[in-house]
Amino acid sequence: MSEWRPTADFAALGRRAQLLSQIRQFFAARGVLEVDTPLLASAPVTDPNIEAITAQSPSGEGQMYLQTSPEFAMKRLLAAGSGPIYQICKAFRQGERGRRHNPEFTMLEWYRPDMGLDALIDEVAAVVALASGSADVARMTYQQVFEMHCHLNPHTASLVELKACAGQHLDLGFDSDDRDLWLQLLMSSVVEPALDPEQISIVCDFPETQAALAKIAVNGEGQRVARRFEAFYAGMELANGYDELRDAGELVRRIGDDHRRRGLSGQDLPPIDRYLLKAMPYLPECTGVAIGFDRLVMIACKAERIDQVIAFPLERV
Repeated sequence: MSEWRPTADFAALGRRAQLLSQIRQFFAARGVLEVDTPLLASAPVTDPNIEAITAQSPSGEGQMYLQTSPEFAMKRLLAAGSGPIYQICKAFRQGERGRRHNPEFTMLEWYRPDMGLDALIDEVAAVVALASGSADVARMTYQQVFEMHCHLNPHTASLVELKACAGQHLDLGFDSDDRDLWLQLLMSSVVEPALDPEQISIVCDFPETQAALAKIAVNGEGQRVARRFEAFYAGMELANGYDELRDAGELVRRIGDDHRRRGLSGQDLPPIDRYLLKAMPYLPECTGVAIGFDRLVMIACKAERIDQVIAFPLERV
């Protein structure tokens, strides 16, 4: 019986430790402060695509949540005047288990006051290069990658056109009138696999409806788009970055929209983080990004499965 043994070999664990050290040196050289925030939170994200793992309050009264990201707590630090900060920490998400997913995983997240998205993208590429070595960087808009691989404009295509495109590429056993669901399905199943695995692909200007906590802007064609990007390399999504929303009223509106969507699908309606709402008026202009650290280690080790780069996945704890 070997169930007690780690799934990662010690060469991979050694490379993991080396990469942690390299990342800390990277941010220290740039004057970015490492911070540490609680794993337990009174309120989780409300995004319908992310489910938090719950825990009983230490007082025995009420429910708390294991963080899905340190974002809310880090934004409170930013609002209090921390300046540029980063964190390497554990994050937890319900139901995420697979070749590249474990419900408990390690996240690298950082925030840059007064830094634009272009400069933040340069930093993301430099961090990925710590794991991958030198790689070309290609920057494309969400519209460009959809026109290239799906032959439609994602901002103007009808629901019928999106469904038809999905039917051409995928064996579908369901139907939905949720336009974003079809866009996300096409992105993950058609566009992402077609991106060059040998280059760092940056996809920006997502649809307004997929803004999450990013600002909204108008592109050159007059379409409202999210000031948000994702980074891909070696066939994997690695990073999700925002020009951060600072409007508390808009945040409440978006949470309400999340709750509406959750209600329609029968999901729980999580509470709103009251501390974040109070901090929002003090949040400086900033950009921020989160990277799945375990995936960086997978790249560094040329691993096919997350189990090869973490000591004890879900089934061994």
